[in-house]
Amino acid sequence: MAALAPFVFISLWSGAFIAVRAGLPDVSPLFFLAVRFAIAGSLLALAMSLWRPARWRDLRGKWAITALSGVLMNGVYLSAAYLAMTEITGATMALVGSLQPIMVAVLSGPLLGDRFSPLQWLGFALGTAGVALVAGINVLELKTGPGMAWAIGSVVSMVVGTLIFMRYSRGVPAAHANAVQLLAAGVFCGVLMLLFEDVRVAWTPASVGTLLYLIFGVSLGGMGLYLFMLNSGTAGKVAANFYLTPGLTAVFGFVLLGETLPPTALIGFAMAMAGIWLVQGRGMRARTRDSR
Repeated sequence: MAALAPFVFISLWSGAFIAVRAGLPDVSPLFFLAVRFAIAGSLLALAMSLWRPARWRDLRGKWAITALSGVLMNGVYLSAAYLAMTEITGATMALVGSLQPIMVAVLSGPLLGDRFSPLQWLGFALGTAGVALVAGINVLELKTGPGMAWAIGSVVSMVVGTLIFMRYSRGVPAAHANAVQLLAAGVFCGVLMLLFEDVRVAWTPASVGTLLYLIFGVSLGGMGLYLFMLNSGTAGKVAANFYLTPGLTAVFGFVLLGETLPPTALIGFAMAMAGIWLVQGRGMRARTRDSR
């Protein structure tokens, strides 16, 4: 399972962007997030209470910090991302999002004691460049503004939430932690919805299908795998998987929605994969074996 986890995780995560394009226009974002997190968290909490009730004890003394990491990695992250995309393009959001792995890597050194080799730092740089190529953006042409501020805030919240989980909640069973995080994020988004949103709801087949995919595919499947990988790896290596999201989303869009897939996107996707290969230390291990 450990070997397949990154591929399954990034496939589920990338599929979310396709699902949102299909179903989100029918439902207001904060209401949608609150319902998604509340249903997913409740189902998972019930399942874990029936299947492994004794493991809830592993959260003793960590309930609040686990909930906080969930609010940041789910509620703040996605709320800010939705606000950002009312002002900037999805491509720009993807490029800003690609800063997440390198930010995690930089901060995980002093906070978690993680260390990376020069080849691995090259991998982070290559992954970021690959995302820029997939997005088709000249970084010199990017402009500041509210949308960019929300995008950066979204990424920072995911980074901080990841580091908090790694430092204070690592070792907590991933499914139990995910349930707490989802319920906390649901409450957070529900409060924001009541305070700031003019709720609109039109339950069409597309919106219901999107909700089901995001509940079971992303919140329960994808986020559960993310926490599983954080429990068994280093923060920077796990975060590097996000480099594949824009490229894989582009491929899914081409296959499922008939969107254009330019050659530069494929080149960028290949660069991102090469970057992850270096970050995971594959090249370093190969070089070590060759030197023996």
